[in-house]
Amino acid sequence: MTRFRWLFRSLLPAALCGATTLAHAAGFAFIEVPADKDGPALRGAVWSPCSAPPGRIDLSPLVLQGTRDCPLTGQGLPLIVMSHGTGGSALGHHDTAATLADAGYVVAAISHPGDNFQDLSRQGHLSAFATRPVDMKRLTDYMLGAWHRHAQLDASKVGLFGFSRGGYTGLVTIGAVPDWTLRQDLCPPESSRPLCGEIRRKELPAPPARDARIRAAVIVDPLSVFDAKGLGQVGIPVQLWASALGGDGVTPQSVETVRQGLPSAPDWHVAANAGHFAFLAPCPPALVEAMPAICRDAAGFDRVAFHQTFNAQVLAFFQRHIVAARAP
Repeated sequence: MTRFRWLFRSLLPAALCGATTLAHAAGFAFIEVPADKDGPALRGAVWSPCSAPPGRIDLSPLVLQGTRDCPLTGQGLPLIVMSHGTGGSALGHHDTAATLADAGYVVAAISHPGDNFQDLSRQGHLSAFATRPVDMKRLTDYMLGAWHRHAQLDASKVGLFGFSRGGYTGLVTIGAVPDWTLRQDLCPPESSRPLCGEIRRKELPAPPARDARIRAAVIVDPLSVFDAKGLGQVGIPVQLWASALGGDGVTPQSVETVRQGLPSAPDWHVAANAGHFAFLAPCPPALVEAMPAICRDAAGFDRVAFHQTFNAQVLAFFQRHIVAARAP
């Protein structure tokens, strides 16, 4: 939706400047996955464990509290790849990424081409849903291969985090098959959205192959077009989050369908009194005023306090199923 364009245009500087209040001193660097036969260049960021004292990172006019290009020590480090929601950016879950990096993970996130705050050219087309899982595979390929510190990563310890359309992306990446006829509420007969016409004409892209390198996935308030049949090939541990209030095409019922359809019961969490956007990083004050629909939560809901619990639960899940689990 177009409001995301303004959200992340504001959030990009605000989130980075707001990072000065975080306790984490994660290393931070921008990355670019080169264009190849499977798609255009992917731009994003990497958070990494950092033992150096936090300092100022001047990215005029932005300032971060952390360490730019911090030396990466250790071997066999786990990797988490992140997929954002529609019209979002690589920085949408910066606090969660920093929490994981502070605990010893390398976290990589990209802005999906054609469906990010700077480029919404494919947001309303099914092609955006087809290329998103390919983007995540390319990101994982890059981090385990061409990234200059890839030798310090453990290719058997890879996890995925996905929110909203990123949750859809994550489910497809780990083997789910979408059925675009399931959610007629997303495409009423009078809808002129391009993707609705594509669905009516059965111009449906084939889902990509499952990425077997992903060992566990955190799926957060996913945009779901899945049933039990489509979820039948998901064979890894899943932590599944739902907002009690839903929003932006995500309903509590649609996420419950994912819960019921997964072959193995997920690590299930419902964020009480939370809307869909509560899973985004807490907004700085200026953004709260500019984007109340995105940043202001239901009465009595404390997004900052919730994210402390949320991030701790995400970390604990990955610790159990990525770090502590035996390699296959």
